[in-house]
Amino acid sequence: MIYTVGIDSGSTATKGILLADGVITRRFLCPTPFRPADAINDAWETLRAGLAEPPFLTLTGYGRQLVDFADKQVTEISCHGLGARLLAPETRTVIDIGGQDSKVIQLDAQGNLSDFLMNDKCAAGTGRFLEVISRTLGTSVEQLDAITEGVEAHAITSMCTVFAESEVISLRSAGVAPEAILAGVINAMARRSANFIGRLSAQGPLLFTGGVSHCAAFARMLETHVGMPVATHPDAQFAGALGAALIGQRLRRRE
Repeated sequence: MIYTVGIDSGSTATKGILLADGVITRRFLCPTPFRPADAINDAWETLRAGLAEPPFLTLTGYGRQLVDFADKQVTEISCHGLGARLLAPETRTVIDIGGQDSKVIQLDAQGNLSDFLMNDKCAAGTGRFLEVISRTLGTSVEQLDAITEGVEAHAITSMCTVFAESEVISLRSAGVAPEAILAGVINAMARRSANFIGRLSAQGPLLFTGGVSHCAAFARMLETHVGMPVATHPDAQFAGALGAALIGQRLRRRE
């Protein structure tokens, strides 16, 4: 049996996957600490625990070069594409929205990378933006689905994190309900993401990955703005780590 580990060291979360002959057998998820290498080490020790021999380790994400014991380091674009295809084999476009960046990945009919766009310069439209606004309104990202269900969105004009936070405070002072503001923020983010996807003339099926994909309200609004079905998956946040583990599996088989 071939065991491989993929670890995706992200800016806000560290994800890990253990594959046994291509089947997910263990998962690891934790917030990325001040020293990202600590989370990589924790993931590695957790995922390989009890195995007779160390599995092949592939690292991806922002922190992939912070430790020296990996067998392979791979860019996250390649990993996310591979991971997405395993989660949803017919996927042609991946929209990944994480803590501090977003990316659109286009795949050909065989699942090979054909094009991509990445936004890591601006926090607007990322999990960090959603987190800041939620905290400003006294709630958390985890509660957004329940809070905004069936609520009419109030228009939000600013997508800059600093200005949006000020706008939210002003709206609150004017008596606008927090849930309407939050629905408006999600709607504005989804519209921005749909425009981002449109820059690649994206084809369906489309898979939504990354931490923000857990927000069902965002997925629904994204589907409305992009004009095609948007699929998610329980393991969508692990797509990068899964792809890294798959690359490790291919390399181990060649040895």
